[in-house]
Amino acid sequence: MHERRVRSYVLRAGRMGSGQQRALRELAPNYVLPFTGRPLDAAAAFGRVAPLILEIGFGMGDATAAIAAASSQLDFLGVEVHAPGVGALLQHIEARRLRNVRIVQHDAVAVLEQMLSPASLAGAMVFFPDPWPKKRHHKRRLIQAPLVSLLASRLAAGATLHLATDWAPYAQQMLEVLSAEPLLVNTAQGFAPRPAYRPLTKFERRGDRLGQPAQDLVFRRR
Repeated sequence: MHERRVRSYVLRAGRMGSGQQRALRELAPNYVLPFTGRPLDAAAAFGRVAPLILEIGFGMGDATAAIAAASSQLDFLGVEVHAPGVGALLQHIEARRLRNVRIVQHDAVAVLEQMLSPASLAGAMVFFPDPWPKKRHHKRRLIQAPLVSLLASRLAAGATLHLATDWAPYAQQMLEVLSAEPLLVNTAQGFAPRPAYRPLTKFERRGDRLGQPAQDLVFRRR
């Protein structure tokens, strides 16, 4: 019997607009990297040597594009399985003429295990992962001890791991899981102020008005 592999995502059906389809067709060859079973040559992928930031689950790529546009000195590797999101980020790349973003459309756990070497990342970001609010679904949450341990091993000394969520019970779980990881140290006393580089989302603004603010966690690799 084959062992069931833990994945970092659950596939859902999603509509893809004509613009996203065109972006996938025309831009993917330049910006979407194939998943491989060997370590990524970041210098070859980006055409330069620069600090590499990983983002897991970038959604429709709005925050990714904004952060990358304001941080031209950094390179960003976005990992996302959903094709509409990949197409949307490709549209952002084209519109903003970004040269420091690449995408891998694959399971983040496999990418971390096989494509990213230990201590190869200058930072990692996970913004608003699915909270899976029902108790029976909590096991599907992305931020669990095994993934955090793997992520921490891929961070260079001094690199940061930045998480954000607008679901209070998940925020508390994230804080507990990250605090228990021996390779990480919290940069704040509990939750951190939102770093200026992370843009507010429209859902976050609505949550603020309803008294349900998002929480940021910023931990550093020892």
